[in-house]
Amino acid sequence: FFFGRLCLLFVEMAARRHGRLQRAASEDGSEEACACSDVVRLKPYQYIHVHDNNTNCSRVIVGPATFTRQEHEQILIYPRQCIAIPPCHYCVIENPVIRVSAGAIVRDEHGQVKVRLGDKEIRLTQEPFPLYPQEVLVNDEILPLRVLAPNTALRLKALRDFEGRSAGDEWLFEGPATYIPKIEEAIIEEICATVLRPNTGLLLRARSACKNRMGTYREAGEEWLHVGQGAYLPGVEEEIVRTVEAQILTPSRAISVEAVRGFVDVFGTRRAAGQQWLVTAAMTEAYLLGPHEKFIRDVHLTVLGPSQFCVVVDPWRDGRHLLGQRELRRGRTQFFLSPGERLEAGISDVFVLEADEALLLTATEGFVDVDPNGNKVHRCPGDRWMIYGPQEYVPSVHLTVVERRNSIALDKNEGIYVRDMKSGTVRSVMGETYMLAPDEELWEKPLPPLVLEKLQALPRDNKVRAVAPRDPTRVVTYNVPHNCVVQLYDYKSKKPRIAFGPDLVMLGPEEEFTVLKLSGGRPKEPGKIKSLCLSLGPDFMTDLVQVETSDHARLSLQLAYSWFFDCPHGDVDAATKVFNVSNFVGDACSAIASRVRGAVAGEPFDTFHRNSSSIIQAAVFGINRDTGRPNPRLEFKNNRLVVTSVDIQGVEPVDPRTREALMKSVQLAIEITTKSQEAAARHDAERREQDAKGHLERQVIDDSAKAEKERLVLLGLQAESAAIESTGASKAEAKAVAAAAEIEGESQVHIAKLRAEAQRVAVEAELSATEAQQQAELCFQAEMNKLEVEKAKQLSEIDTLKFQKSVGAVGRSTIAAMARAGPEMQAKLLKGLGLQGYLMTDGNSPINLMNAASQLTGGAVTV
Repeated sequence: FFFGRLCLLFVEMAARRHGRLQRAASEDGSEEACACSDVVRLKPYQYIHVHDNNTNCSRVIVGPATFTRQEHEQILIYPRQCIAIPPCHYCVIENPVIRVSAGAIVRDEHGQVKVRLGDKEIRLTQEPFPLYPQEVLVNDEILPLRVLAPNTALRLKALRDFEGRSAGDEWLFEGPATYIPKIEEAIIEEICATVLRPNTGLLLRARSACKNRMGTYREAGEEWLHVGQGAYLPGVEEEIVRTVEAQILTPSRAISVEAVRGFVDVFGTRRAAGQQWLVTAAMTEAYLLGPHEKFIRDVHLTVLGPSQFCVVVDPWRDGRHLLGQRELRRGRTQFFLSPGERLEAGISDVFVLEADEALLLTATEGFVDVDPNGNKVHRCPGDRWMIYGPQEYVPSVHLTVVERRNSIALDKNEGIYVRDMKSGTVRSVMGETYMLAPDEELWEKPLPPLVLEKLQALPRDNKVRAVAPRDPTRVVTYNVPHNCVVQLYDYKSKKPRIAFGPDLVMLGPEEEFTVLKLSGGRPKEPGKIKSLCLSLGPDFMTDLVQVETSDHARLSLQLAYSWFFDCPHGDVDAATKVFNVSNFVGDACSAIASRVRGAVAGEPFDTFHRNSSSIIQAAVFGINRDTGRPNPRLEFKNNRLVVTSVDIQGVEPVDPRTREALMKSVQLAIEITTKSQEAAARHDAERREQDAKGHLERQVIDDSAKAEKERLVLLGLQAESAAIESTGASKAEAKAVAAAAEIEGESQVHIAKLRAEAQRVAVEAELSATEAQQQAELCFQAEMNKLEVEKAKQLSEIDTLKFQKSVGAVGRSTIAAMARAGPEMQAKLLKGLGLQGYLMTDGNSPINLMNAASQLTGGAVTV
């Protein structure tokens, strides 16, 4: 029983598994699920391919259906969804089935579907359809149809002959439209229309010989310009080269255009290849360059003011280009430069000459000129003349302005060098205002660098080193210092000129300074000092002279000589002799040094060391035979130099050993002297110290005695102070107590007085305040009474006036009628009721019966 139940359980599980697989195969169509089942349940729009192994043919099973596979059948394609093409979509089927015109599928004798192998078919929106055997959905995708917007087109090409088109033909499919593709054609590209804005154009080129959209026949490769506004869609045989922007022309801007080949422009003018012309705003506001035109450059308006002019080179005149000629144009005017024209030197201002100005002109070609007097003058090429101010001058094209000249104002100490260009002579003009003649020019005088350096040298105390550059055309001037002399040599007349200082020397065109090259330094070196002037002294010079004594001690002497030139001021002959020796310093120092060496050579060192001054004085100045003393001065006859004194500033041995021995002896002498001075100073210090000690001890004794005396006086004063202190304390205490009591009593009395006074003041203040308050209340009450009386009076007057006006307004008759109306009405009422009188009461109010009878008799009263 248990085994049977187990077998039954296994069979039930297998059946359930088989049922689940069949349901999975029918629901999702998966090949895994269907491969395990022979029964395939197809939903709507699902299909499978089944191959019959007996007939070797394949067929399509389309759902909804339930297919049971036989033993000789094989499922090639398990359940798939039919291809559903949504609206505006398409797909491409490769190896499509063959259909007849009615849409029926063609089959062969075996029942197999016929297909067009290697061909394709485009299918549009339709009912979902299955793929038959050998049919393939290209790229397994469904594509949307291309929708072309306005101003767009598709460039199509025929792949095979169809519908009257040959393979290779190209055409445009223009939008707006939906493009339905065909197998026989292919899309090459999508073309968008070019939107042309104002002042723009399209440069088009023909791919082949054709007629463009405007109906004009074009050759292959021909280019043309399409002008217009809006969208332009090029034809299939047209291609866009570029978009051409128009050149905007203004009254101040034009353009220069060149023809690339011969053609007729938009203005109807025949243009030759290479020809250039100008397009201005007067011709058109915006210019589009055609395919045969090339932009050269922008040409801006040339504007000449009333005081301006220009020279145009290669001008156009009467339609002819005058090459090599020049044309003068003067403002006020404005023009464009034509192609080939150019300004020679730009725009120039008219020459406005003042009274001290002139223009130097030279003729470049022969022409007839008019002078300021109105006479005709024939000018030859190369002629030079001047136009003097004041006036305005515009130069002709036949001449050239060489330069603008100004009158040169010269002070009496200023001058210029002027050279005559015809004769070549140079002269100096000084102390006047001078205008150069046409054949004159300023001459630059060359100066040696050494002279220029000395002329531009600043004084030694001048710390500012900025020196103005020299004007070589100005006359060279030199300030000769005081007590100095300058020699100038004129190479033309071969004569010197002497100038004494202080003076201002002005150099002529042919004159040069005599530069002095003097020895300087210690010892003297030739050419160390260079100067333009020679000082006449007195002055001094220093030199180092090496001498050797008779005992062969070599010494270096530093000697200073005082000198001057014996040349009176203004004596030209004497000053000429001064310049006979170019280096008077070196010559004089050499002569004096030779004398000193000769004199020192005959003396030993010790003798020279003791008598060096006298020996050198005698050697330099010589001994007077009459007095036996040295002469007062030494004179040099050839240049009138006089040496008045010789000073020995230093003597130093040249030999190191001699110098060391001399230094040792000097140091030893100094040391001996120092020690002797130290000993004397020490002895004096000891003596002073003993005297100071005795004086100190005696002073100490005197001070002790005085201190004891003062101590006795101090003790007496201390005792007396103690007694006075003891008695004074008691007295002071008693006096203090009495004074304190007295002060306290006085203070109490004073406080009582102050309190009484304060109370009095308070009472008086309170009384014053009360009186003031009462007085104020009385015044207030009086004023209030007055106001009340006045108010009552005014109210009574108002009531009286009101009553009068009311009475006046109502009238007396009306008031009398109103007064009578009440009693009369009551009388009539009682008469109507038949009563003589009545009395009404509420029972609560008392009634005066005394008056009631009279009231009853007098008339009815209502209470």
